[in-house]
Amino acid sequence: MAALAGLPPAYVGTALLLACAAWLRPSLLSPMLLLLILRQAVPLGLAALGQSLVMRARSLDLSSGGVIAAVAYLLTSGVLPLDAPAAIAVCLLFGLAVGALNGVLVVGVRASAVIVTLSVSMILSGLVIAASQFHAPGEAPQALRSVALARVEGVPLPVLAWAALLLPAALFLRASVFGRTLDAVGANPRAAELSGLPYLLVVFLVHVASGLLSALAGLLMLGFVGVGSVTLGSELALGSLAAAILGGINFGSGRGGLLGPAAAAFMLAFLFNLLTSLGLGEAGRLMLQGTLIVAAALAYSWRNRSGAH
Repeated sequence: MAALAGLPPAYVGTALLLACAAWLRPSLLSPMLLLLILRQAVPLGLAALGQSLVMRARSLDLSSGGVIAAVAYLLTSGVLPLDAPAAIAVCLLFGLAVGALNGVLVVGVRASAVIVTLSVSMILSGLVIAASQFHAPGEAPQALRSVALARVEGVPLPVLAWAALLLPAALFLRASVFGRTLDAVGANPRAAELSGLPYLLVVFLVHVASGLLSALAGLLMLGFVGVGSVTLGSELALGSLAAAILGGINFGSGRGGLLGPAAAAFMLAFLFNLLTSLGLGEAGRLMLQGTLIVAAALAYSWRNRSGAH
């Protein structure tokens, strides 16, 4: 029981959901559907990876919705007179730039990460809505759609790419000086700063990484959908926060590592599909997702108080 209590909520939640599906909707457990659900989880998993990094540095990034809307618009509206590979590269650079802007404002101005990143998201979304009155979003480039829908030996290519990014990143954080510095910053930012560790640089870099991962998530989401939209990815900021918390990430703590939020992303995607098959859809997903987040937060609070005694 003690071992189970120490696991991120996502692992237990995923096991319970699979058990419920085996009873209520066994068809969801077919290998083909599980792979499709896993593919659906990739954009959320990428955004959750970025969110996990900033949360471990005691910060937050709520700008992913605006980044995704802007990336989708840049790539589908025709405002970039470039071929598909060059336009995709510009979109990734745009994500880096937004992450760098967030990092500068949070680190340089010492502004609230919540206010800064939420404001950036709102500004980007507003600019996209205003610009769409002159150049409406259109279809995604065929090259991007082909990559998003491709399979290798039956496994979706985005899933393989997600794993290829996730596993080395997890090993890097575990073995590198940067990972140890990130842990020290999360444990006690003031002590890390006083001891000479590059506290501000770490916070800046995790925001840059989060912006890049948000742009990459937007590209894959656009490839899945096939058509740009001013509201594409609007739910991903809160979804990534939910996945990080359910995956065992708390502010300043990375107990769930990077695999915990990945499991949470799959859990949330599976939850949506299960509720949709039961006729509950988006409303049920939001209510249950909120309940799960509150339960996870209460569990961490109780665990921390118990550990203090």
